[in-house]
Amino acid sequence: MRDPYDVLGVQKSANADDVKRAYRKLAKKLHPDANKNDPKAAQRFAELNSAYEILGEDDKRRAFDRGEIDAEGKPRFRGFEGFGHGHPGGGGAGREGAFESFTFGPEGFRRSGGGRSGFGGGGGFEDIIKDMFGGATRGARSGFGSAFEPEDFGAAPSRDIQASVTITLPEAASGTTKRVHLPSGKDVEVKIPVGLADGQQIRLRGQGLSGPGGAGDVLISVSIAAHPLFNRDGNDLRLELPVTLYEAVLGAKVRVPTLTGAVDLAIPAGSNSGRTFRLKGKGLKGKSGQGDLYATIRIALPEGGDPELEELMRRWQTQKPYNPRTDLD
Repeated sequence: MRDPYDVLGVQKSANADDVKRAYRKLAKKLHPDANKNDPKAAQRFAELNSAYEILGEDDKRRAFDRGEIDAEGKPRFRGFEGFGHGHPGGGGAGREGAFESFTFGPEGFRRSGGGRSGFGGGGGFEDIIKDMFGGATRGARSGFGSAFEPEDFGAAPSRDIQASVTITLPEAASGTTKRVHLPSGKDVEVKIPVGLADGQQIRLRGQGLSGPGGAGDVLISVSIAAHPLFNRDGNDLRLELPVTLYEAVLGAKVRVPTLTGAVDLAIPAGSNSGRTFRLKGKGLKGKSGQGDLYATIRIALPEGGDPELEELMRRWQTQKPYNPRTDLD
């Protein structure tokens, strides 16, 4: 995945508001509903949501900036820093020695780099691991690529794997299937049920790491990306609906977007900004039933001003003054 700053088109110095504005602007432009003839629209929209998931959360953004997680939010393993630079008395390889990195997985610590190690003599890798974990490397082979038994690290009888996935609000409403890359290197297909709550976990039994007590589970945390139009309130959805001044004064039928397609809404004459209308059954499906959509109207004046409207308002102000704030005095 590309750098999330590049995906959102913002500088690293951008503040939280700048990031949010950039996301909302691109979300409206790239949303699959607005690009129904583009087969790659969903992919670009998913990439945008993944980028905002990192930059839109302070903790994740700081972790990414420090290099602790990658553009997909996965932890980066940096190996053991500070070794391989000529250890005194240890027969180290010196600065010219290539530093090797190691990963820990179902088979224990494994060497992932090539070339000379930079460890030597009595200061070998096994001794360092022994010092770090306070125990012998029982069952380990000499040299690099040593395998360690689970008991050496006080492992539980089985090991669970934690992972995360981000879905869109329409996907949460209808259900979907996602391919998730696990830290173990394995890819799994995950079925996301309809109406899953943000932050809820899905458990895949027996697909974790193996141990003496059997295989652990995979625990996948599901995040629902912010939507450019709708805000989620439990199973209900909330929407700000812009209307013109004449629609609010005279009444009108206006089109209202929903997750299943636009519908008509009758706005009564004399409706004020802030009035909320309920569209029954247009929310999300959940354990407690089908939610509703609440559309709150907001009167939007024409951009750039209008001399005739301004003149009308001046006459109105002179001939029919009124004060809507009398209850606030």
